Amino acid sequence: MSTMTIKGQVTIPKHIRDELGIHPGDEIDFKVNSNGELVLNAFKPDDPAKLYDRFEQVRGTATIKWNTDELMELLRGDD
Repeated sequence: MSTMTIKGQVTIPKHIRDELGIHPGDEIDFKVNSNGELVLNAFKPDDPAKLYDRFEQVRGTATIKWNTDELMELLRGDD
């Protein structure tokens, strides 16, 4: 049995995580079936390298060029 936190988080018991083979960072899908039962599905990529694909797709794509003074002014504000 688990208790839901104020943020709506619930710990999945270790024996269930082990049985499903889920680890930190795995995607979990929650649904309620027609009987009102919670159904949990773990989605794992076939290739572990795919976990980083979404970051690799955007790496190096920023087109904004700021010098250090402009960046510091943006971060610090008018103070």
